[in-house]
Amino acid sequence: MRFVPAERRLSIAALLILCLHEPVLAHGRDDCTIGTTRLPPIVNLRIDNDLLGGQDQGYSNGVQLSVVWPNLKDYTDDPCLPRVANWINRWLGALQMEDSDQQDMIATLSHGIFTPADSSRSELVESDRPYAALLLFGLGYNARKGDLLRTTQLQFGIVGPAAAGEQVQNGAHKLVGAEKFRGWGNQLDNEPVFRLVYEQMHRFSANGGKRGWGMDTVVHYGGSLGNLATYANAGTELRIGVNLPDDFGSTPLRPAGENTASAREPATEYQPGAHMFVALDTRLVWRDITLDGNTFRDSHSVDKRHVVSHVGYGVALIVHRWKFTVARYHVTSEFEGQPETPVFGSITVTRAF
Repeated sequence: MRFVPAERRLSIAALLILCLHEPVLAHGRDDCTIGTTRLPPIVNLRIDNDLLGGQDQGYSNGVQLSVVWPNLKDYTDDPCLPRVANWINRWLGALQMEDSDQQDMIATLSHGIFTPADSSRSELVESDRPYAALLLFGLGYNARKGDLLRTTQLQFGIVGPAAAGEQVQNGAHKLVGAEKFRGWGNQLDNEPVFRLVYEQMHRFSANGGKRGWGMDTVVHYGGSLGNLATYANAGTELRIGVNLPDDFGSTPLRPAGENTASAREPATEYQPGAHMFVALDTRLVWRDITLDGNTFRDSHSVDKRHVVSHVGYGVALIVHRWKFTVARYHVTSEFEGQPETPVFGSITVTRAF
C-alpha cells in the first residue's frame, strides 16, 4: 500500500467536503426552495486553540469546516443537495427525523490535537494525558418544530499518526517560533473511531423573537455513543443583545451552534446584530478515547474523571451574510492529577452564500 503524505490526506478530506457544496454551482439558488422560504447554504470555519486561553496543553488545537443546507424539502431528493449527499442520505435514513416543520443537513470536517503539559519531554509522561490527534468527517441532521430542535450527528474518522497531529502542530509552532512538542512518538496508535451524537434543544425567548433588544435561553440535553466518546450531557445557554438570530445557540462547540439551525423566516433581508452569550454544559463521561487510550490494544491512558463541565462565554457579531463569533471556554479537571484546568479560545467565521 502506497504511503499518502499527511498534507495530502488533509487535502483529500477537505476536497470531499467541498464536493458536498456542489449545489450552488450545479442547481442554482432558485431551485433551493421550500414553499416561499429561500435560504442559501451556510459555511462555517472554526478555529480552537489553547494559546487563546493562555495555555499550551490538553485540547491544544482544533479546526472544523462545516457546510449547512438549511430548510430542505427532503433529505434524499432535494435540489439544494448535491447528488453525493442524496446518495449518502439514502444509506443513513435511520438518522433522519421526519416529524418536523424544517429540516437541515450538515457536513463537517474536523481535526483535533491533544497534548500533555510538558513539551520538552520525549519519554512517556505517565501522569499526564496521552498525545492524540483526530481527523473526523461528520454528517448531521436537524429537525425543527417551532422552538424545539432535535439534532443527530454521525462522526467517523481516525485517531493516531494517520491523523497527522505531529506534522500539523510542529508546522504551526515553526511558523510562530514556538517550541516543538517532543513526545509525539508516544501518541495513541491508529484506530478507526466513530460516535453518534444526539441533542434536543428548547429555546425560550423573552420578547417572542422580535427584532431589537432581546434575551433568550436555550436548554439542551442529549449524549454521545461510540468508541470516540460516550457520555450523557445537559446544559443551557443565555444570550443578550440586539437582533438575536432565530437559531439555537451561539456556542460553536455544540451541535446546532454556529448558525446550523434553520431560521423560520426567509433570508431575503440580513439585519445586523450583536449579542453576548454564556453557556454551561455538564457531561457524565463513560469513555473518551483521548484519555482512556486505544480501545483494542494497550496504550497510554489516565484515570479520567466521570463528571466534566464546560463554561463558555463570548460575543457574536452579524453583518449582512457574515457572522463572527469569539468565545472562551473553561473546563473542570478531566483526569486525576491534571496540572491545570483547561482553558482555550475559539474563533468562528460564518458565511451564508
